[in-house]
Amino acid sequence: MCVPEYGPVLVSGRFDPGEKARIRAAAAGAPVEFVERPGERPDLLASATVVAGTLSGEELAAASAVRWVHSWAAGVNADLAGGMGGHPATLTSSAGNGAIPLAEHAMMLMLMLNRDAARWARAQADRRWERFEHGELNGLTCGIIGLGRSGLDLAAKAAAFHMRVVGVRRRTDRPSPGVDAVFAPQDLHRMLGESDFVVVTVPDTPATEHLVGEAELRAMKGSAFLVVVSRGGIVDDRALLRALSEGWIAGAGLDAHAEEPLPETSPFWDLPNVVVTPHNGATTAATRRRGVDIFVDNLERHVQGRPLANVVDKSAGY
Repeated sequence: MCVPEYGPVLVSGRFDPGEKARIRAAAAGAPVEFVERPGERPDLLASATVVAGTLSGEELAAASAVRWVHSWAAGVNADLAGGMGGHPATLTSSAGNGAIPLAEHAMMLMLMLNRDAARWARAQADRRWERFEHGELNGLTCGIIGLGRSGLDLAAKAAAFHMRVVGVRRRTDRPSPGVDAVFAPQDLHRMLGESDFVVVTVPDTPATEHLVGEAELRAMKGSAFLVVVSRGGIVDDRALLRALSEGWIAGAGLDAHAEEPLPETSPFWDLPNVVVTPHNGATTAATRRRGVDIFVDNLERHVQGRPLANVVDKSAGY
C-alpha cells in the first residue's frame, strides 16, 4: 500500500540537504515535511500517516491519521512512555545504529579499568613518570548481558583481544556468532561467576529493570568489573554503590546511568574504582548516518508494501 494514498510524511530533526533528498526519494512522491519537533506544526501532525520522531502523549493524540511512527532512538522508552504502547500504529526503532561505537566504548572502558588508566592520567597531570604493573585482557572472560546487535559486535571485538566470550540472551536458540557459551536468563548467576568483565548491553524494559541487583553483584568475582553501556536502571544503583564501596567487585565503567545527567552530588563521580562517561558512547557521526539509513530503508519498504524492519514488540519494550 503506497504512502501517497495517505497524508504527508512528517520527519522531525535536523538534516543536511543530501539526507533530505534521500528521504524524499524514498517516499516516492508522497509529500514529505521536515520540522525540528513533531508538535510545531499541528496541521501537519493531524494529517500525517507517517511520523519520524518521538511523540508526546498530547502529540500522539493529535496525530489522528498516523499509522507508523519511527523512533530515531535505538531504545524506545520515551516513545512508549508517550502512549505508543497502547496505540494501534506500528512503532519502529533505530536499533543497531549505535551498536558499533557502543561496543568500542565498552572495550575502551574494559581497557581503562584493566590497566588502571586513571593512574596514568593522574601521573600525566602531575608530570610524574610512574610505571607500574597492570593487567591485560588476553585470556580473561567477557560476560555480556544481552546478545543483540551491540552485544554481538562486542563479542567479536572481545574475541579479537583473545578473550573468552559468554553471554545471556532470552532466545538461546538464535545464532550468537563469536560467543563461546550462551546462557538462558535463569542461568545469569552462573555466567556472572565465570566472568572477569560483565557488560550490560540489554535495553531498558520492565523485564530488565534492576536486573542486576545485590544478588547478582555478589555472584560476580571480587576481581571482576561491571561495564554498563546500554541504559541506566538495569543495574540497581544502591546495590552497585555498596558493591563498589565494600569491595564486592573490583570496579565499574558506567556510560549509562539511572539518572541523567548524573547529578554533581552522585558518589559515583568520586569513587576511585569507577570510570564515568556521560552516556556518550554512541555519539558519532556514523551513528547518525546509520539512523537515517534505517529510516530510508523502512520508508522504501513502506511505499512498496514490504514488511518493515526494526518493528518494536510493544509488550516486550524493544
